Amino acid sequence: MEAIRLEFQPEIREKVLKLLSEFSPSELRIIEDSDFENDKRKVHAAYAKLKSGNEKLYSIDEVDSILDNTFLEYDN
Repeated sequence: MEAIRLEFQPEIREKVLKLLSEFSPSELRIIEDSDFENDKRKVHAAYAKLKSGNEKLYSIDEVDSILDNTFLEYDN
């Protein structure tokens, strides 16, 4: 199946759902994503930090070293 995201004004919601209900469940499945807007805000905020230079980036080797040191610290 393919997926698309629709945005529409609240006043036409019933019309849209009525039209979509004419399809069988094997043809069309309606998935409501209530977390989309929250996820969208988080991604935009993370991107803004990255773009502004306020976010620290690490290489794989740096992350590996940080994790090794963390594990050693809590191993004892």
